[in-house]
Amino acid sequence: MQSGWRVGSIFGIPLYIDPSWLIVLGLVAFQMGLPLQSSLGIAAYAIGIVMALLLFGSVLLHELGHSLVARSQGIKVNAITLFLFGGIASIDQESKTPGKAFQVAIAGPLVSLSLFLLLLGLSVLAPVTFISLKELIWTLARINLILALFNLIPGLPLDGGQVLKALVWKVTGSRFKGVHWAATSGKLLGWSAIILGLWSLFVMQSGLGLWIAFLGWFGVQNANSYDRVTDLQETLLKIRAGDAMTREFRVVDAEISLRQFADDYLLNPVGPSVYFAASDGRYRGMVMVKALNDIERSEWETQTLYRIIQPLNEIPSVEESSRLVDVIQMMETKQIPQITVLSPAGAVAGIIDRGDVVRAIAHRMNIPIPEAAIKQIKEEGTYPPGFQLGALAQSAAEASLQEPSS
Repeated sequence: MQSGWRVGSIFGIPLYIDPSWLIVLGLVAFQMGLPLQSSLGIAAYAIGIVMALLLFGSVLLHELGHSLVARSQGIKVNAITLFLFGGIASIDQESKTPGKAFQVAIAGPLVSLSLFLLLLGLSVLAPVTFISLKELIWTLARINLILALFNLIPGLPLDGGQVLKALVWKVTGSRFKGVHWAATSGKLLGWSAIILGLWSLFVMQSGLGLWIAFLGWFGVQNANSYDRVTDLQETLLKIRAGDAMTREFRVVDAEISLRQFADDYLLNPVGPSVYFAASDGRYRGMVMVKALNDIERSEWETQTLYRIIQPLNEIPSVEESSRLVDVIQMMETKQIPQITVLSPAGAVAGIIDRGDVVRAIAHRMNIPIPEAAIKQIKEEGTYPPGFQLGALAQSAAEASLQEPSS
């Protein structure tokens, strides 16, 4: 869910403002207005606010550069959000190739550099006025130059990190390696900024050091997030359906009556609620329990379980060797609670639901998740809030098509 206040849209892309943006708006307005206070009084801060808004307009155009290039590649842009550290374009998916990823990444800095050149030209042509319009335009030009150069630092989450990711992806053929390289670079740069900031704060007694350290911490956290997401996607590609499935189902005789089935299994349910029917040593299909509601109770004595069995070849199923990403995508596409896993011989080997998916991932990545949480996921049939596993699985599956064979 998108956070912040929606303030409109641009080129059909929703625009949001995070509350933290107001903090920077006030600080920038104060800093820009302070030098003019002696000559203009309180009006200086009005000019400072205008300059701050123009600054964030520059940030908006920077993010719009990313967004429009991504959209030209058929990628959905969910929103642009202005926040404490500038702005971010929420893009629905990765570019398909390293070349296209490079285009999206470099678009923002190119917009900022173009704004710098445009404003530089305007500052030369602008007349010298009482409040020095020439100096204000030149200040805005320098800010855009700094914005472009800062974002080109080669480490995630900055645009330069995205450029580095695209270059490593191009050289190695692996998007995952590209992300890991760029994330590692981002963490090194982030820790360097933290150390530099703390040194400036405590040794040089510079208040700017705290801001530098804060930026470094933000960079480290985001680089770690990129690494974790990529680790998760790589894990999804390694886990097979047979690793995640459980035998939380019952096998019942297909020849029994509907009445006997209801009395023996539904009136006093204990254990799994998924049923498969078998006869003559063969699985006949899944018992569709809800279909009982469509049959007159007077027929339950004479009708057998065959009446509400759906054959195995008609239910969503995968083989034990199928990738977990494919299982996840099938569940999300069909919006079904679980998938049947079949053995090489075509027999029912197990079932997988969303709780089983989360348990398998947690086990493989050594993440402790209480069984009570797994049970809740199974009962609700949904992943935890914010855990966009369907989108992550789709991105991992797309990336795997271009990964070099091992």
